[in-house]
Parts: sequence; structure tokens; C-alpha cells
Amino acid sequence: MKDLETLATQLEPERYELSAGPAYRFQVDRRDFFKFLGAGIVVSCVLKDVGAGQESGGGRRGGEALPKDIGSWLHIGEDGVVTVYTGKVEMGQNIRTSLTQAVAEELSVVPEKIRMVMGDTKLTPFDRGTFGSLTTPVMNLQLRRVASAARDVLVGVAAAQWNVDRKGLVAAEGKVTDVAGKRSVEYAALAKGQLLTATLPAEDPLIPASQWKVAGQSMPKVDGRDFVTGKHRYPSDQKVPDMLHGKILRPAAFGATLASVDTSRAEQMPGVTVVRDGNFVGVAAPTAETAGRAVAAIKAEWKSDPQPSSKELFDVLKKTSSEGADPTGDAGRVTTGTVDEAMAAAEHRLQQTYTVSYIAHTPLEPRAALAQWEGDNVTVWTGTQRPFGVRAELAEAFNIPEDHVRVLMPDTGSGYGGKHTGETAIEAARLARAAKRPVRVVWTREEEFTWAYFRPAGVMDLSAGARKDGTITAWEHHNYNSGAAGIKTYYEIANQRIQFHPSRSPLRQGSYRALAATANHFARESFMDELAHGLKMDPLEFRLKNMKNDRLRAVFETGAKKFGWGGAKAAGHGFGMGGGYEKLGYIATFAEVAVNAKSGEVKVVRVVTAFDCGAIVNPDNLRNQIEGSNIMGLGGALFEAIEFENGRILNGRMSEYRVPRFSDVPVLETVLVDRKDMPSVGAGECPMVGLAPAIANAVFDATGVRLRGLPLVPNGVKSS
Repeated sequence: MKDLETLATQLEPERYELSAGPAYRFQVDRRDFFKFLGAGIVVSCVLKDVGAGQESGGGRRGGEALPKDIGSWLHIGEDGVVTVYTGKVEMGQNIRTSLTQAVAEELSVVPEKIRMVMGDTKLTPFDRGTFGSLTTPVMNLQLRRVASAARDVLVGVAAAQWNVDRKGLVAAEGKVTDVAGKRSVEYAALAKGQLLTATLPAEDPLIPASQWKVAGQSMPKVDGRDFVTGKHRYPSDQKVPDMLHGKILRPAAFGATLASVDTSRAEQMPGVTVVRDGNFVGVAAPTAETAGRAVAAIKAEWKSDPQPSSKELFDVLKKTSSEGADPTGDAGRVTTGTVDEAMAAAEHRLQQTYTVSYIAHTPLEPRAALAQWEGDNVTVWTGTQRPFGVRAELAEAFNIPEDHVRVLMPDTGSGYGGKHTGETAIEAARLARAAKRPVRVVWTREEEFTWAYFRPAGVMDLSAGARKDGTITAWEHHNYNSGAAGIKTYYEIANQRIQFHPSRSPLRQGSYRALAATANHFARESFMDELAHGLKMDPLEFRLKNMKNDRLRAVFETGAKKFGWGGAKAAGHGFGMGGGYEKLGYIATFAEVAVNAKSGEVKVVRVVTAFDCGAIVNPDNLRNQIEGSNIMGLGGALFEAIEFENGRILNGRMSEYRVPRFSDVPVLETVLVDRKDMPSVGAGECPMVGLAPAIANAVFDATGVRLRGLPLVPNGVKSS
């Protein structure tokens, strides 16, 4: 079996927001865990050099390898509580629960005994971030190894105490049992009064998925009651004594520079601290309302250059593209065979262009951070997918060592790839340093829409040649700006030319759930549908003819059977499909749409998804991930798009930016393909990539109108 950490190096060709310069620039060695934890069993490890095996963590760390001595992963206390440490974070994907299941399975304890400490740079091992669907294939596996090692330690301790051969002992249900001697001892008792450490062995047999008892089962969400009752404190809810509220003066347009500023009125307000540091201007005040009034009282003049608008976006991306190698490592360049000759000899040829617009992440909770200084040490609570990355940004911004910075990530109100950077944490910390009191900054929804980064827009040019029997003989795919993720075709084609072309983006852009895989799958699967219709072949038959991957074939065939592909449909209804391979998962999505011939309104009636992500850890949570992906994907497929002109966002409010509503949600049917013979992989991103092309192809089936740009129907089919 291939090393999943090695496979991960192939997954993430672009993370634009992490290679950008710092948002602001102003003029932990590991702690002693043993003192912190107290007596008990500690499992630590020395990792291989897997720096490249993690997703790109940003240019600030370069190609630096993970630290070799990374402290403690797991501690079994004298009270029997198992504390597990991971740099991964919980942002709505319920990963806290599946990681708990992994530890409970290998350690053989009840999940209720496990406490998961996540995303605290003081307490947890270094981690590049929670993104790319890597938590399950990498961290779940790592914690299983840790728990297995802990189980072996406990058996060794019991064997020494009883002076027996450890081969006759069994660790199960939170205790070690001597079957022959008919005696047992609780884990807590073995841990009492001593401090033992263990290092992970190079190879450690893990419990196979076919024998799982805790993993592989649906389990209620850890701390789920706190989330639904309001007990949980999100980053925007964090409070400390003497806390102030911060607001930032925002530029008049993207790229604008501050020409002049008058802060006198704000400075005269009681309790208000005003900070001016280069282009950074902000205030700290006793209440959020006072902070808002203080910022409004500041008079500023800004200078900016003319900038393009969303109306000319796709021309701009093509005109400003470069022919050089993909700056992220040439991940988006494939050349095989002789494309030009094969294209010229093809019996059927097709060329089309597809586009995708910028869209916003619109997380439930906008960015928020609370910063508190003690001397030259700062602690920040913030919603981020990269606590250690934010720690590095804070250290760089304030020119202090990283061990003077602690970042904690309370489970946050979603991220979708949009919370990788630490600008809000830096803003709060800069105000707190000036005010000499803790400061909390919570972005408004308008700030979130305007100053966060967007999913990249893109243009995809595709060409193909095929024989009359449906065999594709030549394939060419060029992506401008949106990225190389998912650009390589999973169809068997002898002659290919595939390339990603970086462009100068008019807007700040960065990671979004599934990255450019959504754009590239939309273009490829829409194009496959067009090819099939041009050859007068059934779209499913055409795909299967050019597909050899057994797992991909299986999800298409399974999904088609569940959907009833080829069956009768009502007047005005259409069927479509899309799917592929992404983040080590296999997806096939089938959609039924209804189109109102008079109004042009498109309603997605039904979506069937078949998904294979290896051995399933938590079926209910997996189903939630798939269905959540499909609901989120409705927005980008149907109506979401950022409108902008001359450096200003034109629809930066929820009242103006259309996101999916309850009334938009179709009937969702999910088929989970449980491959217990394969390693578990992530599910947060792959399920989204099949939806947009499935809807676009279904609209064509219903109307004969081919839509080649996302969003497909912001104003209905007639005006698209």
C-alpha cells in the first residue's frame, strides 16, 4: 500500500493566499509536557521527514521539515482519562468525533474517556493545517498508531507487575487482562504514580477495518449538545476580563494606499485608543458600538489605480496569463503522446470554453480574534484552519520569536478553506499592544465579503478528438488562473496536453473547498457530455468506454443504478451526471432538474451521489459531509458570483449575494461504498466536484441549452 503521506504531496498544487506577502508588518520552544501532564502514560514520537508530505503550508516556512521532537500525542492519566493532542482543528466537519473513534478503537477504551485537545500551538504537535481532506488519511492513521503504541505500553507495564509473559495478556475495554491468571487491571491503575514514555515503532500492526468495533460505526458528535444548545463558545464569543473591542479602518478599494488621515475626532472619544501604523489604522474601545463610531469619525483619503470589473474578468485572465511553469511545482503540466497528430486524424473533434466566477466562502461565523499580551508574549484565540501558520504570521508581524506566540482555535463556525490566513489575529494583537488591554476583533459580514480572499475565477479551454466508436484519441485542457487541482484527466487517453496558466487576478484569491478541482471537473465532465451527444452515445456508456479505473467505474455504475439512469422523466425535467477522482476519493453524482419553460427557473429536484473513500470511519458523519458538499455546491453551480468594479465589491452583503436556501435543497440520496480493504481517506472536498457538471448536463437534457459558465442560472435559463 502506498504511503498516504507521500500521496498527499500530489494533492495540493495551489494555495494562493499562503504565498502572498504578509497582511501587515510592524516594527514556544516545546513546553515541558511532563510537568504539565503529571503522572501517567505518555506516548510521543519522532516523525520521518514528511515536510513535503503535508499540504503546502505557505511560503513563510518554505520547504522546512516538521520538527523531529514534537512532544506528546497521548497521555493516559491516573483518573483513566485519555488526553489526545493534535494540531488539526474542528470547524464543522466533525473530525473531533472520527479521531476520537480512531483512538478508542486501537486503545480499546470507550469514547467517553477520551479528551481531544486540538489546535493549540502551546500544547499540540506542529501541524501545517486542516485542509485538503488530509486529516483522515494522515492524522487518523497517526493517532491509531499512537493509540496502538499506548496499548502495547500498558500491556508491558502489566506484564512487569505480574511477572508474566506479555503474550498471554490482552488489552481491551480499558483494562489489561491475564486470561490464564483470571485477573485484570484498569488502565488508570497502571498509570498511577508513574511516568512512562513510549516512542512509536516503525511498523505497528493496526486493527483491520473488518474487525473495527468503534470505528466504522455511526457515533453522535462529540460535544454536539454544546453546539445545538449554545453552550459552545466560538471565537467570536471569547471574552477575558478588561477586554476592549476593535475595529479597523478599511481602504476605499483594493490596493488603495493611505494618502492622508485625520483621527482627531476618534481620539477625543472617551476610552478610545487609536492606532496608526503605516497603512494600518484601527481603534480599540469599551464597546463594539463605540469602536464603530470611532472608525466612522476618522477622515481618510485614499489613492488607487483603475482596476477591471467582473464584466471583463475572463478576458483579463486570458490576456494576463503566463506560459511559464506552474509556480507551485509544475503540478499542472502533462504531455503524453502526439496530441496534434491524433487530433488531426480524429473522426470527431470538439473544442469548447468553460468559465467559473469568483465566489465567497460565506462561513457561518465571520473572522474573529481575541488577543492578549503579557510582556512580550501574546496569546490569540481565533478561528483558523492553520494555528501554527497564524503563529508564524504573528511572529513575523511583530518581529518576535514564535515561542512568544500562542494561538488557540476554539471550534469555529466553518471555514471551507477561507480561514487559512491570520490577518484578523494580527489586527487584534496590534490594537491590544497599543491599548495594553485584551482586544477582540470580529469582522462584519461586509468585511468578510470584501477583505477575505475568494475562490479563484478561471477559464478552461478544452479540445478533444475521438473515433466514431467513442474512443477518445486526443485531449487538450488549459486552465487559466483557477488552478491545477483536479486538472489531470482520469479517462484513458493516449495523447494528452494539459496545462495550468497562472494569471494576474484582479481580486485576492485563495483556497476554497476542493480548490480548482471544482472548476476542472465542471469543464471536463461538461465536455464529456458534449462529446457523448456529438457522437450520439449515452453519456454513461461513453464515460465507461473510456474508463479503466475499477473504483471509479464502480461509483458511476452504483450511482446510475440508484438514480435510475435511462429511465423515464417528466416533461421539462432533465438528467445529468458528473464525477471523478479527487483527494484520493471516487465520486459520481447524478442530478435531476426541472426547468420552468416560461420563467426559465431551474430547480434541482434530486441528487444521487455514490462515493468511495475507502474504509468508512463514521457512516452518518460521512453522509453529512457528502450532503453538505452538495448543498454548498448548489450555490456555486447555480447563482453565486462576486460582482466587482474598479476595486470595489458590488454585492458584499447577504441580501445581495445569493447562497443556497432551504427551498433550494433537493432530495438527497447517498450511496456509501465501504471499501474495508482500502485505507480511509477524506471526504470534505471530493463530493463537491461532481455536482455542477451534473446540473449543467441535466439542464441541457431538459432544454437543449448548453450552459458553460458557473454560475449556470443566476437569472434563469432564458437570460443566461
